[in-house]
Amino acid sequence: MTSVQTTVTARHCEIPDDLRERALDNAAKLAKLAHRPTRMEILFDDDNHHRSVELKLWMPPGHILVALGEAADFKTALDRAVDKLRAQLDKDLRPARRKRESIS
Repeated sequence: MTSVQTTVTARHCEIPDDLRERALDNAAKLAKLAHRPTRMEILFDDDNHHRSVELKLWMPPGHILVALGEAADFKTALDRAVDKLRAQLDKDLRPARRKRESIS
């Protein structure tokens, strides 16, 4: 299994190494739920103490899932974005699971 190319970017801020590692761990877990993911971007942004985390996950053929989490701190914003992306992946995969189950 190949790992997904993941980019972490901090805009208007700096993020500690432990938060970067947490984001990369979450990205790896989300990539396992996705069907053939190719790339993931994690963007931390601090705009006048309004912190947000945006996750973008690319899957073929040109399908992109985007989730935005906002909070007073980056950890909570990351958790919210991860939850939103996980919900999108669950919704995206649900019909494919039903098709496979009916074929068997």
